[in-house]
Amino acid sequence: MTDSCNAYYRPARLTPLALALALAFISSGSLAATADTETPLVVVGNWLDNTDNSDTLLNHGGARTIKTKKQIDESGAETIADALRGIPGVQVRDSNGTGGSDVSLNVGIRGLPARLSPRSTILLDGIPLAAAPYGQPQLSMSPLSLGSISSIDVMRGATSVRYGPQNVGGVINFVTKPIPETFSGSASVKTQGARTGGLKTLTDASVGGSKEDGSAGALLLYSGLHGQGYRKNNDNTDIDDIILKTRYAFSDTDELLANFHYYHAQSGMPGGLSEAQYKADPYQSVRPFDRFEGNRQDMSFKYRHQEDDKQFELLTWFSKSYRGSYIESEGTKENAGKSRLVSYPRHYTAYAIEPSYSQLFRFDNQSHEITLGYRYLNETADEKAYRSGWYPTGSQSSRPQTDNYYQHTSGGTEAHAIYIDDTINFGNWTVIPGLRYENIKIHLDDGFRDQFRSKSYSEPLPALSVIYHIDDQWKLFANAGSSFGSLQYFQLNTGGAGNDPANGLSAEKAHNYEAGTRFDDGLLSAEMTLFYIDFNDQLQYIENSTGWTNLGATTHQGVELALNYDLSEAAKWLDGVSIYSTYTYTKAVSKRGNFADKDLPFYSRQLFTAGARYETGNWVWNLNTYAQSKQQSPGTGKNYITEGSADGRYGIIPGYMMWDARAEYHFGPQWSDLTLSAGVKNLFDQASFTRSTDNNYGIYAGQPRTFFAQASVKF
Repeated sequence: MTDSCNAYYRPARLTPLALALALAFISSGSLAATADTETPLVVVGNWLDNTDNSDTLLNHGGARTIKTKKQIDESGAETIADALRGIPGVQVRDSNGTGGSDVSLNVGIRGLPARLSPRSTILLDGIPLAAAPYGQPQLSMSPLSLGSISSIDVMRGATSVRYGPQNVGGVINFVTKPIPETFSGSASVKTQGARTGGLKTLTDASVGGSKEDGSAGALLLYSGLHGQGYRKNNDNTDIDDIILKTRYAFSDTDELLANFHYYHAQSGMPGGLSEAQYKADPYQSVRPFDRFEGNRQDMSFKYRHQEDDKQFELLTWFSKSYRGSYIESEGTKENAGKSRLVSYPRHYTAYAIEPSYSQLFRFDNQSHEITLGYRYLNETADEKAYRSGWYPTGSQSSRPQTDNYYQHTSGGTEAHAIYIDDTINFGNWTVIPGLRYENIKIHLDDGFRDQFRSKSYSEPLPALSVIYHIDDQWKLFANAGSSFGSLQYFQLNTGGAGNDPANGLSAEKAHNYEAGTRFDDGLLSAEMTLFYIDFNDQLQYIENSTGWTNLGATTHQGVELALNYDLSEAAKWLDGVSIYSTYTYTKAVSKRGNFADKDLPFYSRQLFTAGARYETGNWVWNLNTYAQSKQQSPGTGKNYITEGSADGRYGIIPGYMMWDARAEYHFGPQWSDLTLSAGVKNLFDQASFTRSTDNNYGIYAGQPRTFFAQASVKF
């Protein structure tokens, strides 16, 4: 049995044609193929490590994609949202509403809500990015900048045992650049601009190295995003992101890693437009005061003991976050025609300690890798709100003072999680049963209502993954598991009476199922995954007298296809040419209520990408396309709204297809690996828009034709 039967994995992708060929191959008798049994087994341990291993994806027991830095650069991405676009099953909402800035992240997987990414566990080098992972998981502030990232690891299934909470939509782990073996550095600048707005520039730099014997090393990373977007007036961004990574090896088997991270951001939120405003000028902003700001300081320490048969890790981390916003709200009834500015300063801390141990056991014809892990997490939250007095809409030339203090809640969460799984290899099979158990206590103190509310609950989360190794290049997989979304602070404070929370308040739970196949022979990589999510315990708020109820609410099902093919061996004249394509079909619908069997809001049933890459000499040429089908913004009343509303909030969001082109020239090591590139996004200037139902609601124009250029050097 090879390492590939026991390691974890690289991307593979499958079109219907490739699948048909694969099935024909099976019928011809290839199932008799077996893996090489002479390669020694080694313990795998942490699934998030070794993402550059070609076997990592191929042998993962669920849908998984790793996007490399080269792929990110060649896509022309400038933001995290840009980089995530096109990954199978992943939908990225354009800037909108209170998530309408480069500081926030709006990503949904398999039709789950994308606004502020509430349904996925999102990590930076294994550390949660959410300010409060249990009580406030939304990423209105996503504290990272793209320049420091070396790869993006997206696990859409088979993750609930190892990682949580909020893992219904899988796990996304952003991996920063590694500490180099020798002293070296790099610098890069990328700028882009459209016919409207201004220039926005991503700058990154790194410097670091290791001792000659490899016993110690350090790396300093900087990434900053500054400038104006394509909206006029209130579309500025200022982000600075600094990371210090250190490593010290006590011996060949023992090492200590320590990371220190500082992030600071400010960004305007241009706001939505009415139908009339959008027709007059889709890139204008009528909300000059809406703004988001935030900062985060965090540190992590990891001790690792690694041998062939065992691995022990002890991870501890601490984060301190501030996020605040200014949002103008419109009055109604006696205050119609008036506005006021509301500010929301919020502070959070989070601390966790996570030991884990993996042990490999060998038997005559099978092996077991048993992993046992535990996490203690403690978080605190302090959330306030201030507002100005009412003023005639549009009458203020400068930001009004928000000195009316009217809301203050503080809370915390204490959570214990323990998990165990067993990777069993026998013959051509890998079977991974596992169980995670969460015990959670959450509380909230409302100083203005004189209320103290608390809730304790526990959740068992079983999972099972199965892999069949047809041979070293072709795998079949299936998995089933339970995932959950924890109670959040605002849910604890809504409805109910006195110190009693609302009736029906419990953790949201979902059942996830996957089946698929993956192939990779070095030239062709292909993948097909069928998925089904039964999200049967979603919470829905009815009214104060009723509180919360379990909606039982949604099902998500579909297929993900992906293909990468190096054409160099198909014909001599195709040397240096490679192509790729992905396609995702998702049907996400309500199961009950007025909108039963109707599409959920703000997702596309169909996503499609395709592209070609041509490398010749020092040149690299890229041509890519991205397309998504229509989306819905139906409202929450009795009628499912499809016609566009005058205020821009409701109605169909049309689909679109956009093309990007890029060229790159590499000068070589004699020029310090100077690389210059230039390109254009939305080549044919395809118009698009999305909608928002937030309090800064309306229509948000998509990115127009945008030109970009990049230069990078190494030393």
